[in-house]
Amino acid sequence: MDTRTCFRFLALFLLPILAACGTPQDAPDPTLAPATQTSTPPTATAIPAAATVNGDVISLEEFNAELIRFQQAQEALGKTVPIGEAEERVLNDLVDQILLSQAAREAGFTLTDAEVKARIEALAVDIGGEENLSTWLASHNYTRESLASSLQKAISAAWMRDNILADLPSTAEQVHAQQILLYNRETAEEIQARLEAGVSFDDLAAAYDPNTNGELGWFPRNYLLEQSIEDAAFSLEIGQPSEIIETEVGFHIIMVLEYEANRPFSPDALLAIQEEALHNWLQNTREASKIER
Repeated sequence: MDTRTCFRFLALFLLPILAACGTPQDAPDPTLAPATQTSTPPTATAIPAAATVNGDVISLEEFNAELIRFQQAQEALGKTVPIGEAEERVLNDLVDQILLSQAAREAGFTLTDAEVKARIEALAVDIGGEENLSTWLASHNYTRESLASSLQKAISAAWMRDNILADLPSTAEQVHAQQILLYNRETAEEIQARLEAGVSFDDLAAAYDPNTNGELGWFPRNYLLEQSIEDAAFSLEIGQPSEIIETEVGFHIIMVLEYEANRPFSPDALLAIQEEALHNWLQNTREASKIER
């Protein structure tokens, strides 16, 4: 799977408040001998940071470059994301990438500078040479150094992500269900009465949804957006219509057509399970980490 990375923050945060106020002092007495002055070596200037993650810095420069790339990508898709939302999404994605790359390092994953350089050289070949690479870097707000740094973190994060997902099962308890979706309770009660009188569930589902016949397909637990529908599906006998289930969408009557205790995931279900597992890992890791914005 491709590494998914986003970008963020705002010009407001490009100019951190660096000035400090001192306490005024009285003018020196000209009759007194001047005090001996001891020269102090200058202290290193801290890199302005958008955030730190367990001590690793996400610099404002990196953050703002990612924000520009994110905005450019959204514009290419014809979308406009409010600046505050864009900043939040970009910073969260950068934090997640750092957490994953830190975990990869702790797990023993290594990536040499030579390997990163080889990736960049391969990119140059793919886009037609060094001149085209220079143009690409400029148009995507990269320098060679920042691209190498981004690749280092992205590759490490992708390795850790794949490690997390590698332990997931490929099969699970699943049901194959069908629904009749209605938009007011009165109609739903009429349909429920017709089902109790012996009218075919499939015929009624087709009448109210001729495009899909109310097909919900096969799904495991923790897959559907509506938990109440999922709970009903896993509690029904095969061929038994449910009670009316009210959701924000409408009024549902469902029926389970098939059941398997150990069925392979469909591609969509597998993706949903993987996203949930990665989300849970990141949430738990965030809670155990020191993240300062």
